[in-house]
Amino acid sequence: MRPTPIPPALDPAALPARTGSTYPTEAFRSAAQGRAKHALGDALGLQNFGVNLVRLEPGAMSALRHWHTRQDEFIYVLEGEVTLITESGEQCLHPGHCAGFPAGQPDGHHLVNRGGAVAVYLEVGDRLPGDRAHYPDADLEARAVRGGYGFFHKDGTAY
Repeated sequence: MRPTPIPPALDPAALPARTGSTYPTEAFRSAAQGRAKHALGDALGLQNFGVNLVRLEPGAMSALRHWHTRQDEFIYVLEGEVTLITESGEQCLHPGHCAGFPAGQPDGHHLVNRGGAVAVYLEVGDRLPGDRAHYPDADLEARAVRGGYGFFHKDGTAY
């Protein structure tokens, strides 16, 4: 039996998994089925960046393809394999591979688990105010608001 870590350490398995999505429509939310996140950064009280331990079931995707205006993103694959899809194409990432997405670069990206086993990766992003996420394949824009994102159509009208 493993000992229980004492804060500021924690065991991610002790955290509830966050499933589903806050996307504004059922069609968009269905893209996140099969994804579970453990919000490590929130549980540890981190304020300047977030860290999620993410599990993708076979066939699941990380999110709709997107890019951020102010937020840097980083992923590190721990288990399984994921297909990284960007503006320039697709590539398979295996344990030990990582990818980074600098803020302001319009390179829509997401991960898809096309394998037969669960994939696990770390997801890291900063929490700068004023961020916007653009979704090149959907009529969707996300704007950072206190505690999350508000969703809008590309013409600026709210969902």
